[in-house]
This record gives sequence, C-alpha cells and structure tokens, in this order.
Amino acid sequence: MNTLFAETLRNLRAKKGLSQNQLASLMFVNDSTISKWENGIHLPDAAMIARLAKVLDVDIGTLFSTASESDESPQIIMVEDNKPILNYSLQILEKVVPNAMIAGFNKPKMAVEYAKVNRVDLALLDIELGTASGLDLCRSLLEINPCTNVVYLTAYPDYSLDAWDTGACGFMVKPLTTEGIRKQLKILRFPFPIGGSDA
Repeated sequence: MNTLFAETLRNLRAKKGLSQNQLASLMFVNDSTISKWENGIHLPDAAMIARLAKVLDVDIGTLFSTASESDESPQIIMVEDNKPILNYSLQILEKVVPNAMIAGFNKPKMAVEYAKVNRVDLALLDIELGTASGLDLCRSLLEINPCTNVVYLTAYPDYSLDAWDTGACGFMVKPLTTEGIRKQLKILRFPFPIGGSDA
C-alpha cells in the first residue's frame, strides 16, 4: 500500500477543488479507479502519473517520488512499446508480486527518468522498442543503479546471446506468464521479497 502517494493525490485534488468524480472525468477513468489510488490500493502506471501531473498542474517528479515511497515494497518497471501487451503484462505482474509498486512505460526515456528518482529493483525490458533498443536501455538503467535486476522480454529468442553482454540477469520469451515470472524471480541476481502466494 502506498499511503504517501494516496495522501499526496488527495491533497492535490482538494487543492484544485476537484471531486473524485471530476478528476476521474479529466483522467478518463472510473470513479473507483481514483478511489483506489487515493486509498493506496493501487498505484497508477507511469503514463497515468504523467497525465495526473498535467491535470493537477504539478511537477511530474513530485508524483514519481511519492509513488516510490512504498513501505519498502519492491519497485518493478516494465518497458514495452506495444500498449496491449504492456497492459496485459502489468496485470500478470500485479498478480504474481502483489506487494510491489509496478510502473509501466512505452517509452525508454520515461523509464530512465523514473529510474533517476526511484530505486528500481526489477526492470522487465522489451528488446525491440521501436527505434530504440532495450539493450541500450539496460545499460542506462544499470549506470543509474547497478543493483537493478534486468530481465529481457522478446518474441525472438535469437537475441539471447547479445542480451547477456549487457549485464542483464534474465531472459524471457513473450508472452509473459505467471509461471515464467515466478521462475525468474527465484533466480534474480539481487533478490527481494516477493509477497503473496506461490500457488
């Protein structure tokens, strides 16, 4: 549960004079989504945090930094340029690692900016990110924090040899599965508490 982000969001919304319903309309989400964010039940993904910053007229870094204060919960990011795959994979991650703070990005630059102000314990990276490379993104993330576990996701197993040269600690072929994630979490270079059930 992220109480700091929840409290910050409630205060910012009140300061703007918005009801939960009004904020939901501006964010194009349901009232229940805002309620879950403000009660610390769920954390919005990076794209939603960026939109919240615009709607509430606050610095995006403020929201990112409060999102990272997660009662010692592990911080997981996923970078995937295919939005449907990203959304599906984030649901899988939330199921497998229920105590984690999970953020999804479809642009490498946003992931790097997030990593500069947040401790990232695990980064799941697509290797092909449009014109960008997940291999280069891995190197950037490890420059920021050498203790970040990086696991590559791809539909092309042929990339695996190149992937190992970047300092990554894992490689998974898409689509993401609960079994695949659980297996990978057991062999991370820098383990962290997973929470939830292995069932």
